[in-house]
Amino acid sequence: MVDTAMKNSWMVWCVVALVAAVGARPVWAVKIADVTRIYGQQNNILTGVGLVYGLKGTGDGGDYLPAIRPLQAMLEKYNNRATLEELSKSGNVALVTVTATLPSNGVRRGDRLDVFVMSMGAASSLRGGRLVFSPLTGMPGGPTFGLAEGAIVLEDASTPTTGVIKQGMIVEEDLAQPFIQGGRQITLVVEDAASSWGLASTIAKLINDAESADGKMIASVVDPRTIEVVIPESERERPDGFIARIQRLPLPIMPQEARVIINTRTSTIIVTGDVEISPVVISYKGLTIQTVTPKPVASPRTPVVTMQTAIAVETGGAMQGNAKLQDLVGALEQLKVPAEDRINIVRELHKSGKLHAKLVVDGAQP
Repeated sequence: MVDTAMKNSWMVWCVVALVAAVGARPVWAVKIADVTRIYGQQNNILTGVGLVYGLKGTGDGGDYLPAIRPLQAMLEKYNNRATLEELSKSGNVALVTVTATLPSNGVRRGDRLDVFVMSMGAASSLRGGRLVFSPLTGMPGGPTFGLAEGAIVLEDASTPTTGVIKQGMIVEEDLAQPFIQGGRQITLVVEDAASSWGLASTIAKLINDAESADGKMIASVVDPRTIEVVIPESERERPDGFIARIQRLPLPIMPQEARVIINTRTSTIIVTGDVEISPVVISYKGLTIQTVTPKPVASPRTPVVTMQTAIAVETGGAMQGNAKLQDLVGALEQLKVPAEDRINIVRELHKSGKLHAKLVVDGAQP
């Protein structure tokens, strides 16, 4: 009995401790590193052209000279001279483009990266093929940064002319990203989705409050996406600790920008921030949606009737603002409006000036 009581007490204590730990979580959970990157911290692309061999009659064919000439040149390097006529029956070779994406933090010699290949000619499939050793460069004619080789795996059976070689490139040269400019400054770039003058100003103030000495400001805002930070002289020889401290600085929870993001390919609508709609009546394909102020009160003389073709969206009145887009979306769901029609309604609201938010359609603002 004693053991059971002690066990239960221990479990209760653990639960209380866990709840206390969760409750003690700081309110500022987002860090500067979560919404920014350091200028120069970006992906880069290496490209090349190569030959895929071992195809079962699905290659470019001997009539495709852009593939046969490189094959002839490669054989000559191995003292195996062959004429174009002799290679004209080849159907197991394909000319391909070869690309690899370098990670944003740079690479070092000996690192391995995935390689993507795509047919350039008449090949119908790369299934079962293998890429011959191919040099990859940052630009045509530039220095070689990596060598690619290996068996091709089709990622999508419906597009057999493209594939990937897992860990197929070996990096031949160190490629470090230029994070520090002039040995004395870094530039923070705010991610586009979060960029605003308010956020950039807040980031600069946090850095100045935490790291400035002798009243000198080291962080300044250039534009809504850019904050320049001067590295203190005492930190320039080894700036890693200074950069790490800046990236760990917590950001207060800030109001999100009112934005509506539409993807017409997937028929999705994403709403961020407090998106409002001015009073408006929408008539669309037999549907009627009305934003009303204030909310109608039902009475025996004027009952509120819910119909499948008409619905009211409540607003909070002049003191509380307009109707919310979320309410409109909810109304459209009640009316079982298809996703494509919802997108058209939102776009028309924006066009008429009734949607108070930035509209982004397929990555661009109309």
